[in-house]
This record gives sequence, C-alpha cells and structure tokens, in this order.
Amino acid sequence: MILDLLLAALLVIAGLFGLIGSYGLLRLRDGMQRLHAPTKASTVGLGAALCASVVHRLTVGDGFSPQEIVVLVFIFVTAPISANYLSKLHLFSKTHTPPSSGTGRPWATFDPTLDEDEPRLPRRDET
Repeated sequence: MILDLLLAALLVIAGLFGLIGSYGLLRLRDGMQRLHAPTKASTVGLGAALCASVVHRLTVGDGFSPQEIVVLVFIFVTAPISANYLSKLHLFSKTHTPPSSGTGRPWATFDPTLDEDEPRLPRRDET
C-alpha cells in the first residue's frame, strides 16, 4: 500500500512537471522564459519518473537496473549545459536585443579593459 502510494506520487509529480513545462513552453512570451520551462520539466519530471521506475524494479521487478541511473545522470548533466548554450545563442542572436545587465557591461563577456580591482579571466598570452 505504501509502495503504491509512493509510486503514484512520483508518477503524478512527473506528469505535473511535464504538463507545466509544456504549458510554459507554449504560453510564455519570451524565448528566455520559454527556455526555463522545458529544462525544469525534463530534469524534475523525467527524474521523478525514473525514480519511480527504479523503486518499482527494486521492490517488485527484476532488481537493480543501472541503465535507469545512467539515463538519470545523463539528463541531469546535459539539460543545464544545453540550456546554457541555448540561452547564450538567444542573447547574442541578431534578432534579439538583451536588456541591460545593470553593470554597464554587456552580458556574459569578459572585458580586458576593466579596473584591476575587478576579477577577470587571464588572457592566453598572460598565462
């Protein structure tokens, strides 16, 4: 009984995150906002579904399955990286002007002319 409730809760959570992520992808107005919804839906929703599958296989099914853990780790690692690349593509696209960063500098850039008090990455010829 408790196992059934746990599995049902995990599957309902997975379905809700999938539904909310799909709705956000369709209804949010800006590309950066639309990017946020499916990345959360894929990580949390798919993570909950895979956790339900792991719990079911451990208790009722054939035992431990390493494939589900590998898929879970792969999704958790690749979703933020792909979201980062898509957001940078959106920021630097010619069709979109990003809002001000509030610092007087553009987004996601390192300016070598900064004051020496501000941290910056070293250039290749400085290393």
